[in-house]
Amino acid sequence: MGLLLAIDVGNTNIVLGLFDLSQSREEPVVQSWRISTSRERTPDEYGLASLALLSHRGIEPSQITDVIISSVVPPLHPVLDAWIQSYFNVDPIWIGPGVKTGLKVMLENPSELGADRIVNCVAGIERFGVPLVVIDFGTATTFDVVNARREYLGGLILPGLKIGAEALFQRASRLPRVEIAEPERLVGRNTVQAMQSGLFYGYVGQVDGILERLLAEYPNAKVVATGGLAKTIAAASKHIHTCDSDLTLEGLRLLWMKNRK
Repeated sequence: MGLLLAIDVGNTNIVLGLFDLSQSREEPVVQSWRISTSRERTPDEYGLASLALLSHRGIEPSQITDVIISSVVPPLHPVLDAWIQSYFNVDPIWIGPGVKTGLKVMLENPSELGADRIVNCVAGIERFGVPLVVIDFGTATTFDVVNARREYLGGLILPGLKIGAEALFQRASRLPRVEIAEPERLVGRNTVQAMQSGLFYGYVGQVDGILERLLAEYPNAKVVATGGLAKTIAAASKHIHTCDSDLTLEGLRLLWMKNRK
């Protein structure tokens, strides 16, 4: 069977997803992995790591017939390109200018738009329709808005929850690092509980506050969340009702279908 390897390169993690090209379009991702993003790794280090992951699932490199990549880390592009060509003998499709998306980007400078944000919107439209708000909880948290005419209108970018927690630890000498999780109670009875509660509910309030304003402008929009902390935040949010952890990988599969040779 031929397999499509979809790669989403973020600032913190690289997500790898496999799709079986012999299955129907509705077939979900076959397998996915998450590895840390490192600008110091060589193509061989990425290659050997990927071979180990595939081998663990009984998959041969020769089964990878197509590769598509979305990346927000430009310095890594030559390394990733060399990795894919050396270990899979495939010329990958890169999400960027010239790629067919089906979206009209209504930005002053469309080249500024992160590839992952377009990918998320393509998958969101296919799965949930329009109008649409997609929230991606990554290193940064992004909000993306698509109107009923399938026009990408723009969005918002704010620091991710983990960035806020790390900044609090680094700038306040008596405060420790804490786990990002929904606390058992609102009012913390010790320093760790107080930090967890403040970070978590402060961020939920921030997200819901933005969504209230967006939904006032686009009242019929579906709100979809993805990213590492999506389910954690959505559980306490008043406006997020749908989470899709594979949204970006699914968007890459759809874009591969639009742009395959």
